[in-house]
Amino acid sequence: MKKTIWTAFLILAPVTVLAQDPAQVQKLFEAGQYQQVVESTRGNADPAVLYTAAQSQQKLGAVDQAVELYGRLAERSSDDPWSLVGRSARQLVQDDANGALESANRAVSIASNMPEAHYQLGLVLAKLQRWREAAAAFDRASELNPSLAYAHYYGGLMHYRANRPDRMAIHFEQFLKLAPEAPERPEVNQIMRTVRGR
Repeated sequence: MKKTIWTAFLILAPVTVLAQDPAQVQKLFEAGQYQQVVESTRGNADPAVLYTAAQSQQKLGAVDQAVELYGRLAERSSDDPWSLVGRSARQLVQDDANGALESANRAVSIASNMPEAHYQLGLVLAKLQRWREAAAAFDRASELNPSLAYAHYYGGLMHYRANRPDRMAIHFEQFLKLAPEAPERPEVNQIMRTVRGR
């Protein structure tokens, strides 16, 4: 019996350890494996993992659970930019776009080299339909972390809405390379075909 339990632990342990690595969690998210992201996230996870898990909860339609995870980020030390990113994300989910904008701007001001701060700012600006500003925020997030696939995805969408198909194509092509299994792939391909057909 002990041997069976130990064997099961050895088999599952690497998955849990990998799942706690922000880059691995991001790859699961990019492949649309939202439930796996949620199930593998522990309470003491890295803030980037909690942020991705909260986004996964949103994708799964579990808004209350997303709010709870964003709240855990918001409870971090007031000088931790993740606290402001979490607060902004929670406010955005709760339809307080102005509060979300203020929190995201504060996160960017204290952590200008943090890609997730710019990414969160981009999400808020997109909600406010400020396409050009949102595109600039996603541009900055993708400059700081070129492997952040969804910064490219949303950057592409914002440039599309801001009538910048040249910039849109750059972002979308990078998104398709980084996240070949993403659920948004058909949508991106369709937009690219439509724009190229003009």
